[in-house]
Amino acid sequence: MTAQLDARPPVAPAPRTGRRTPGTRLSRLDTRFSPYLFIAPFFVLFAVFGVYPLAYTFWVSLHDWDLLGSDHPFVGLDNYSRLLADTDFWHAVVNTLGIFVISTVPQLLAALWLANLLNRRLRARTTFRMAVLIPNITSTAAVAIVFGVLFGREFGMVNWLLDLVGIDAVEWKSNRFASWVAISAMVDWRWTGYNALIFLAAMQAVPRDLYESAAIDGAGRARQFWSITVPLLKPTIIFTVIISTIGGLQLFTEPRLFHSGTNPIRGGPLRESQTVTMYMFENAFAPHYNFGYGSAVAWLLFALIAVVAAVNVLLLRRLGEGARPPKVDARPKEGPR
Repeated sequence: MTAQLDARPPVAPAPRTGRRTPGTRLSRLDTRFSPYLFIAPFFVLFAVFGVYPLAYTFWVSLHDWDLLGSDHPFVGLDNYSRLLADTDFWHAVVNTLGIFVISTVPQLLAALWLANLLNRRLRARTTFRMAVLIPNITSTAAVAIVFGVLFGREFGMVNWLLDLVGIDAVEWKSNRFASWVAISAMVDWRWTGYNALIFLAAMQAVPRDLYESAAIDGAGRARQFWSITVPLLKPTIIFTVIISTIGGLQLFTEPRLFHSGTNPIRGGPLRESQTVTMYMFENAFAPHYNFGYGSAVAWLLFALIAVVAAVNVLLLRRLGEGARPPKVDARPKEGPR
């Protein structure tokens, strides 16, 4: 039996015209360019309020720019060379770094400890979590006034407490190191709760299986905290360190309000607690009005923040290399046969 072949010719598919409809073109354009449009507002605002002021400040720092005059001659790097030889500038740098170290290290350690407490099962824990943020929303001027009274020389509560234990009264506003401590206490009181909530949010994402496995192996709360919580919070710790570095090296309001009297922008009669931002303000505005020199101070402050932040990140990465969180074996274990 022979198969009969169909003699009909095959039907060729309809040729494509190659034309794109307006809807197809709009769809392709939307897919390609809409992500850039969504993120464009951030970059536009950053360029207007970030890049342009930064570039303009650098341009001003290359001039002898008197705010009260109209002539701004170009001086090149003369402002930077004068600044590097300025003893008052380096005095302000030492003050800034000293206050930064005294305030930031205890602040982050206290915030980490406080977040660990708030992460436990407590009664009214939502209330406690909201309460730690109250110092951050308090007016900085009010905080400075209260701490100025607490650290008063004659009638301050801190000196009164020191007198109860037999320690002589401390000149908190005229002693350099004492003023660092007083301003650092003010900063720590205001920002510890803020950083604690950041750490708490990161702790909420740590898997509970790790703690359960560690508890079965006999690890206590302290061992679980240092072996599980801290290593897993490494990215958050780096973030808080960078943010604290930026804020700590730009400290202005607290030391400015802590010292009262004539010309408080100096941070005391002998510049006991004058920070770099205060020194920048003193030169750029009243009483010197040298905007070019103040802009040079701003740029060196920017470089100082970048260097200190990079050093902190490198140190944290080196310290975190040896701390590895334990691994949990999720495979079901075979029971006895």
